[in-house]
Amino acid sequence: MFERILVVCVGNICRSPTAEFMLKQKLPHKHIGSAGLHALEGRDMDPQARAVAEAHGVPCGEHSARQFSAELARDYDLILVMEKRHRDEIASRFPECLAKTMLLTHWLRGKDVPDPYKKSDEVFEQIYKMLEAATQSWADKLS
Repeated sequence: MFERILVVCVGNICRSPTAEFMLKQKLPHKHIGSAGLHALEGRDMDPQARAVAEAHGVPCGEHSARQFSAELARDYDLILVMEKRHRDEIASRFPECLAKTMLLTHWLRGKDVPDPYKKSDEVFEQIYKMLEAATQSWADKLS
């Protein structure tokens, strides 16, 4: 059903790569990727995001931020976004993708996952916990 999953945020350096690596760990038999609606193309994962994820036992491999596009979206069965406004932007720019676009926190009352970029380590820890709960809820549904 959902074999190819794309995780989307804004810059593709904090939330979406963290969730991508979490899902890869939880769902190794699925193809998982990430992208940004306004990606900082070519940038590596944010060092704070990487450090927090790896401290919690999530191995973060190589990463290069990439821009979300209609072509990229066509390659995936499910698109998971961090905020309601991300889904709205996809609906506006790529209406053909709306039906397969859902909040990462869909199974957790659909709360937005705030952007931790340039915030404190404590904020990154809070966001990590939200991403952990959300990715686990998807892994439970998709495994």
